[in-house]
Amino acid sequence: MRDTYGRALRTGAAVAAGMALLAACSPGDGGGDGRPPRRTPSTSASGTPSPTPSGPGATLDPKKAPRTAADAKRLALAVVAGPDAWGPEYVKRSPFLSAPGSWPVLDANCTWDAGSLPGSVLYSVTSYSEIPAAGGKGVLRVAATVTIHRTESDADWEMAETLEEALRCPDQRPREGERISGLTSVSPLYDDQSTTDDLIVERGSYLNDAFKKPQFYNWFQTRIGQVSFATVIKGAPGYTEAKITDAQVRANVIMQDRVKKQWGAHS
Repeated sequence: MRDTYGRALRTGAAVAAGMALLAACSPGDGGGDGRPPRRTPSTSASGTPSPTPSGPGATLDPKKAPRTAADAKRLALAVVAGPDAWGPEYVKRSPFLSAPGSWPVLDANCTWDAGSLPGSVLYSVTSYSEIPAAGGKGVLRVAATVTIHRTESDADWEMAETLEEALRCPDQRPREGERISGLTSVSPLYDDQSTTDDLIVERGSYLNDAFKKPQFYNWFQTRIGQVSFATVIKGAPGYTEAKITDAQVRANVIMQDRVKKQWGAHS
């Protein structure tokens, strides 16, 4: 528990640094989670699974690295954050898990649409949770995604594409009745105390036809070796960004710990 708390503090500090950079570099109200939680790498190289994933702060057992779709599925389902990782107020949405093989893509018009799983990905899953509307507050929706790539290089490409997408499409349409505006992204500099190989923070304004005012949108994406995992929140009336961001960081850190445990990590 103490180690998890320490990781949460370090991850939270990196996220806070990224949020500060975004606030300083871009105008706007800040976001909500408008788009689907998945992206398409610019390449889909089919290489050999990375035998020696890095993962700062721990040595991962290369014998336990996922090499098949079945291996990747077991790992992803063991890692992906459900409502218990977010907090006691959260419950499962219906459906709770994304359909097997689903992979939303961002088209030329900056609209998210259904696509097919790239050859560079062994398995990907998204879980959907929420705090139901109550007491004058709107429904708060969150999601977590785990993607197992064939190689560490493939996962690194996905992280790079994440940064590029915000530049290409600062305004995105995730689905009917929803929009993300003023999306910006940054990859905060890491140091020797980092608990993952990479981190990306995104922020924007979430607009929903059901809400009178724009809400906050935050996306955190991290990588350990050939595994990338993300948490995303769509703001809702009655909720502060700071409180929900704390839950988002906690869910991300829990997935970090699960990845390392499943991968036989030892200090």
